[in-house]
Amino acid sequence: MAIALTLSPAAASAQVSAAMPAELVRRSVQNEIRQNTDANTHFMFKDQRKTANTWHTKLIVETRDAAAGMIIEQDGHPLSPQQQQAEEARLQSYIRHPEELARKRKQEREDAERTMRVVKALPDAFLYEADGTAPGSATVAKPGVTLVRLKFHPNPAYDPPSREEQVLTGMRGHLLVDPIANRIAEIDATLENEVAFGWGILGHLDRGGHFLVQQAEVSNHQWDLTRMELSFTGKILLFKNLAIHSRDVFSDFRPVPADLTFPQGVELLHKALAAENAAKAKPQQGAKPDRDQSPCCNR
Repeated sequence: MAIALTLSPAAASAQVSAAMPAELVRRSVQNEIRQNTDANTHFMFKDQRKTANTWHTKLIVETRDAAAGMIIEQDGHPLSPQQQQAEEARLQSYIRHPEELARKRKQEREDAERTMRVVKALPDAFLYEADGTAPGSATVAKPGVTLVRLKFHPNPAYDPPSREEQVLTGMRGHLLVDPIANRIAEIDATLENEVAFGWGILGHLDRGGHFLVQQAEVSNHQWDLTRMELSFTGKILLFKNLAIHSRDVFSDFRPVPADLTFPQGVELLHKALAAENAAKAKPQQGAKPDRDQSPCCNR
């Protein structure tokens, strides 16, 4: 990693040309795993989430206990007093009931482990071929870098070890890889075939399902997710319909102390929201009155 960062652009291009696509993916996945394991930087950020029925903006802060999140806008509007009270009650419930916070922490850990199982499978689950390059941006790697684009399709020799990896057996799409940072900047994949999990007993995902994941350097050499889109339909247990349609855009990353506790994280959310509301109100307070609407002259 340190050696790669010192390469000149010309040397980096030669290195990429010489590297086999599969080896480039394997090297990047190994680095993703290492960065995930060694991660010691926490952030506060915004999540703009849109589903089939609604959309909201949530302010989230990562703490040593679990992520603390507060919805600050619903369908483009500030929360009503009742909605604000409900958000506050939910956060305070985690503080007052340690067992609830422990369940939340356990769920987040299990979600992260499932994600990493899929990431670890990428080198073996697909066959790759070079497909040109693409420019980086503020939300995909970083501006000014040249990303390697790789097409992929299922590897017929791959035997998924669990249900999480089963979905990869029917997918086709592309990766964007930063060959200097050894990071995966984008995964765009579509289900070309129906995928059954649990031998079809537990259910299946329909053909045409799609997911897009992007990440970028959000701080000094620190990467995080910037976009995630999921669109899947199918069935669970043969009779229960499954429909997942969501889009998350993550932005406004700000580093926070890594040893932040959950209550401290909630306090930080309140301060950040108060500062944001004050900043929004400031221009209005300084605005000049409209002369057309000012009281008219004495009669």
